[in-house]
Amino acid sequence: MPAVSFQNVSKTYVTARGGFQALREVSFDIEQGEFFGLLGPNGAGKTTLISILAGLTRASGGQVRVHGHDVQADYASARRLLGVVPQELVFDPFFTVREALRFQSGYFGIRDNAAWIDELLEGLGLADKASANMRQLSGGMKRRVLIAQALVHRPQVIVLDEPTAGVDVELRQTLWQFVSGLNRRMGCTVLLTTHYLEEAEALCGRIAMLKQGRVLALERTSDLLARASSNVLRFKTDHPLPSDLLAHARVTGRVVQLPAHDALAVERLLARVRESGVLAQDIEIRKADLEDVFIDLMEGAASAGSAEKVLA
Repeated sequence: MPAVSFQNVSKTYVTARGGFQALREVSFDIEQGEFFGLLGPNGAGKTTLISILAGLTRASGGQVRVHGHDVQADYASARRLLGVVPQELVFDPFFTVREALRFQSGYFGIRDNAAWIDELLEGLGLADKASANMRQLSGGMKRRVLIAQALVHRPQVIVLDEPTAGVDVELRQTLWQFVSGLNRRMGCTVLLTTHYLEEAEALCGRIAMLKQGRVLALERTSDLLARASSNVLRFKTDHPLPSDLLAHARVTGRVVQLPAHDALAVERLLARVRESGVLAQDIEIRKADLEDVFIDLMEGAASAGSAEKVLA
């Protein structure tokens, strides 16, 4: 039995101007004990899918199950198995950190949870803030408390919706060490959405990529990486690229990255750069990563969508 099962899940929001379809028959399973990544650009439908999983939004069609429990028909059982860390910083300003965790335990009917609360506080770097009022904490510390609240009832499925957005490097490292430990030691299933693709590449064994409410890819991370060009030529320049190179380049400020399948392709690209009068600095060649695959898939989907509109 999968830990989480999405079967033909659709969601249409009704607006004054008509309907907007956020999800279009999304189907995939997440196996027990997986560290699974859900990736996509803004507006792809990731948060809508998680909201349906958590019972915060009702699907327009399809079925979602958590360890066999339907999230609509058997909401209480499904929700008890989930620990959800939302994007937004939502907290009660009237309680200390420890009190917030004790009350969260009570919501799930858990008594005498002090030992696990202490472990969460220590593991997430909150031990010295246990008696601090929530409103006294920095944004990063509040994020840590949200994570602790999601884990306080020892859920079998942990859902992390952009958990490291806007937080410092220390928290990112602390979080991943702690959650990876839960995944390994306790067999917890982890569903992660993130815009930090290096995190997904390092942590997730399997990944689904969404765009405009549809699943574009559902594969093991290693298989997705095998799709990519074997190398990427990277350099810095203050000069504009010629149009033939620019059409294939990823440009971030002064940094230019060009796909290169082999050594001969690298030589040809560098020769073209020199011919065009572009001064390249800090030249390096690296292996393609998940971000390269992600961009290729998203751009390919956009091209296919444009072609469909033309044919229509």
